[in-house]
Amino acid sequence: MKTFSVYAAALALLCSSCGESGHELSVKSPDGKIEVKLATDSLLTYSVAVDGLELISPSRLGFDAEGLTPAADAKLSVTHSDFDETWTQPWGENKEIRNHYKEMAVTLTDSVLAFTVRVRAFDDGVAFRYEWEASGRDSVTVMDELTEFRFAQAATSWSIPADFDSYEKEYRELPIDSVATANTPFTFMTDSSKIYGSVHEAALYDFPEMTLALDSASQRTLRAALAPMPDGVKAVAPAKFATPWRTIQIGRQAVDLINSGMILNLNEPCKIADVSWIKPQKYVGIWWGMHLGTQTWTMGPRHGATTENAIKYIDFAAANNLQGVLFEGWNEGWENWGGNQHFDYLKAYADFDMDSIAAYAKSKNIELWAHNETGGNIPEYEAALESAFAYYHSLGIHTVKTGYAGGFKGGYYHHSQYGVRHYQKVVETAAKYQIMLDAHEPIKETGIRRTWPNMMTREGARGMEWNAWSAGNTADYLCVLPFARLLSGPMDYTPGIFDILYRRAKADKGRIQWNGDNSECCIKTTLARQIANWVIIYSPLQMAADQIENYEGQPGFQFFRDFNADCDWSMALQGEIGKYIVIARRAGDRYFVGAGTNAEGRTLSLPLSFLEKGVTYTAAIYADDVKSSNPERLSISSCEVTATDTLTIDMLPTGGQAITFIPKK
Repeated sequence: MKTFSVYAAALALLCSSCGESGHELSVKSPDGKIEVKLATDSLLTYSVAVDGLELISPSRLGFDAEGLTPAADAKLSVTHSDFDETWTQPWGENKEIRNHYKEMAVTLTDSVLAFTVRVRAFDDGVAFRYEWEASGRDSVTVMDELTEFRFAQAATSWSIPADFDSYEKEYRELPIDSVATANTPFTFMTDSSKIYGSVHEAALYDFPEMTLALDSASQRTLRAALAPMPDGVKAVAPAKFATPWRTIQIGRQAVDLINSGMILNLNEPCKIADVSWIKPQKYVGIWWGMHLGTQTWTMGPRHGATTENAIKYIDFAAANNLQGVLFEGWNEGWENWGGNQHFDYLKAYADFDMDSIAAYAKSKNIELWAHNETGGNIPEYEAALESAFAYYHSLGIHTVKTGYAGGFKGGYYHHSQYGVRHYQKVVETAAKYQIMLDAHEPIKETGIRRTWPNMMTREGARGMEWNAWSAGNTADYLCVLPFARLLSGPMDYTPGIFDILYRRAKADKGRIQWNGDNSECCIKTTLARQIANWVIIYSPLQMAADQIENYEGQPGFQFFRDFNADCDWSMALQGEIGKYIVIARRAGDRYFVGAGTNAEGRTLSLPLSFLEKGVTYTAAIYADDVKSSNPERLSISSCEVTATDTLTIDMLPTGGQAITFIPKK
């Protein structure tokens, strides 16, 4: 193997070419405030400056890979271009997105290899990727990536540790030089200049995910670390290939990171000709009871997914302006979970009449979801994909939730090239059968939903289930999530638990302690924050996750009835990482606001200038009862407002507030 880091002869050529032809190896963002430079010393490096102040010091580029070393007589070319468009998507935080950048492509070409470093500078960040075309060979074997991120300034970071099988970790707030490993998005704030940023990747296809590993604490240098295959090889890529983009989102305020569309903009346009069947929805499902231990996935006296329960949930959805119902544990094979991981994706348990349930759901205009837990048995699932998805399509099922709770066979990592290829195969097969996907235990989101908009939402972090059988997710964690995991894309966190102390579950004397002692578990926020999470934690498939009995007689559930998951516009209005967040979304002519705080109580002023001018709205406010220390106490009020008004948001510790703005007729 030889390392591509631009060898001496090619470097000399690069330098002389720059001097003789006047090529400038730098590119600036359209507003001129962000600059990326390529430079040469003994290695090819890049650096990033913001407002003239260095953010990323000269950092190494390249690969340790066979066949990616340019010859000494390689020719160099540098091209610059401008691009500006506004495109629309069938769903998303924002239906319209502006894609405006300046680009520089630096290419070294010899008789057998063309190698390009392509750089794009946006007003909200920078991105670069590697492209190669190696003639005379079938593939390129990548042993390692040499990309570095050398931070010029001391900075505080928020990240989870790198793990090639799971993203379900707790966030850490650490100085960059104390981060041993990290997954991305890797969010940071420079200590002196207060520039916010997040390192991630975009358009991840046929390549292992990129994590970060500390290379030099003294120089605050993190390097790319790729998930390996069992033989140690990181990737076997085609002879003509473009890697995923390495990205750094940049903002002057923390909320700028949330409001960035850069990750989506680095993906290709939609490849699905007819997207009319791709529709956001609100849903409920038989799921939470299994995590609480009051129901089981397997057939038996506590089986959750029965025909009787299915009819009850479909009726509830139809009566409450919801569009979908999920059933986990409907199919045979759950008795093998943790064993041979064999699931049948076509055969339902005897107490779940799939055909009659599907017909009943159709009669009620409710979308039925199929759940496919794989247990990590990828060969079996891939063998069943076509027949299973064809069967679901025949029943009118357009949504499948997938799960990968278990190790992959053969020593493969979930996040390796093998895993990335599998997840993409599922996306494309699903599109063929007009099926939307909700992936749990997924590969990270990198914006491919622009290209494959049937890839609706993913888990990819500690979701609601952790509250059922562990110490749970704190309000501080929920105030990091929008600035870290959610920068990559939608998350199926499964929000909205109303019985936050689990009174109904704990009254069940036969409750199963299936994952250790869960007798002291509960939700770690107020009820108002549970409601606000429907707005804060974006997903086009948004769940009311509690058992439906816990919504009966609850006036706070009116918020979810009024809520619309198919939003047209979104903006993070206020927030600081780990402290608080306020987000507004619009769907049609209605606006929704969600606010949340950490373990500290907080009062915020909310100018309503985001509302349409000249329109009077009825604001329905679901707030913490600040006169009570009971986290389940909800204060509901209403008032008339316009865009010129300002509301005060009072939140208890771990609390929140949700507001619906409906135009007054």
